[in-house]
Amino acid sequence: MSDSTHLTTWVTRETKERFAAVARHQGLSDSALLKRLVELTLQTASAGEVVTLAAADRTPRDSRLSVRIRPDDQLLLRERAAARGMAAATYVSVLTRAHLRGLAPLPKAEWLTLEKIVSELSRLARNFNQIARAANRGEHVTTPGGNDFRHFLKICVAIRDHTKGLLQANLKSWQQGYEDLT
Repeated sequence: MSDSTHLTTWVTRETKERFAAVARHQGLSDSALLKRLVELTLQTASAGEVVTLAAADRTPRDSRLSVRIRPDDQLLLRERAAARGMAAATYVSVLTRAHLRGLAPLPKAEWLTLEKIVSELSRLARNFNQIARAANRGEHVTTPGGNDFRHFLKICVAIRDHTKGLLQANLKSWQQGYEDLT
């Protein structure tokens, strides 16, 4: 069985006609001339270029990278990753991607907390909007009673506490370990 493979490309009709004319002039078929050109290109490429290109083709999308760090930095890395609820390798990957692409990623737990905050704010806004709409239509609006205000206050306090906790966890995860360095 042959170890050969097929190499193709698309070119304009004019390019194809010119290429065929050059091949005929050299007494070759289009395929034979193309094969010669490919082989000539590979012969003239430096060995480093060919190895680099071949290695680049084999690099998987989710490639691994090994990095050596000092033991005290490893400890800080583990602490900060744990504060974010992430594995150390995932934390480094997120930081690297954020740095390279200029992103500000949020770990899943923080994202879910923010979603909960948005949901609570939406619920509160709907309640106030219903009261305002009724008042604007001239309907008799019963002012919210003490229980209603306690309910709104409870929602506001929960939102405040969730947001405060999120901000404190975020700050702690970025500052953890700095006390030891000063």
